[in-house]
Amino acid sequence: MRFMMLMLPKGYESAAPGTMPEADAVAAMMKYNEELQKAGVLIALDGLHPPSMGARVSFEGGKPKVTDGPFAEAKEVLGGYWMIRVNSREEAIEWAKRCPGSDNETIEIRQVMEFEDFPVDVQQAVGDDFRQMQGTTAR
Repeated sequence: MRFMMLMLPKGYESAAPGTMPEADAVAAMMKYNEELQKAGVLIALDGLHPPSMGARVSFEGGKPKVTDGPFAEAKEVLGGYWMIRVNSREEAIEWAKRCPGSDNETIEIRQVMEFEDFPVDVQQAVGDDFRQMQGTTAR
């Protein structure tokens, strides 16, 4: 089972462009990342620049509309993520609890939809194309 652990740092929604974490926080997070890697559960991870450097594309009325960050209505924003492969939701939660997060950070855990989670008719309709997009081979 794959899970995304999404870091939601409070206050990041209004962070200035180029805002970076403190060196000691990065060092603590790297130690945690190494634990994930050594355990063989880490698939991918990345931190994200603040929303003030981003953009959103919405599709109201079927037409794309670009809004540059920061996003005034945002209450929670994504600061980074880990993609992990574990045996259960509970195991993903245990890994998240080990993160050296600070008082202003929350980790949201979301299971990734696997191909097998889709109904059979959807699997039949998009099977080979979906697997190719994911970089896997047909079974």
